[in-house]
Amino acid sequence: MNDAAVIAALRARDERVFEELMRMYNASLLRVAQIYVASRAVAEEVVQETWIGVLNGIDRFEGRSSLKTWIFRILTNIAKTRGQREGRSVPFSSLAPDDEHSVDPDRFAENGQWASPPQAWGPEERLLSDETMAVVEAAIAELPPSQAIVVSMRDVDGFSAEEACNALDISETNQRVLLHRARSKVRQALEDYLG
Repeated sequence: MNDAAVIAALRARDERVFEELMRMYNASLLRVAQIYVASRAVAEEVVQETWIGVLNGIDRFEGRSSLKTWIFRILTNIAKTRGQREGRSVPFSSLAPDDEHSVDPDRFAENGQWASPPQAWGPEERLLSDETMAVVEAAIAELPPSQAIVVSMRDVDGFSAEEACNALDISETNQRVLLHRARSKVRQALEDYLG
């Protein structure tokens, strides 16, 4: 169903459509909420509050963004508030220091060419293994919250750049920087593991 049909069904209080929407987004919402708050239990509460917010606000939804973006915007607003209350929230404006490099400068020769090029990863089976996915998940968990949320939304949940910017209320430039830094760190963790 397209957004208009889903919105109409939600406004008509169609439980089947609401349950399907919850099935589609609940895991992603929980993953995003956990970046803002200290525990899974609090993240689950944030997700529940988000769904209540969707039900309470659907009649006022103006369609200035996609339904998905609107839902995640509700979540991030609730999660930021809860995270700040818990003292764990980190604002998106607190980027890593300017001297942080996405790739270690020692990997380049003076002429700008690779001195130590990235290694090939080998068969797809190895890359897709459960163990490798655990390395990726652990690398994302170690990222600063602002980077973790962007890489999770973009690369795990499939948000477009515009959707992520709208849901997180950040600029396109900020989103690109955060995503680049996050991907670089995840890539390094994979290189370390697979090398």
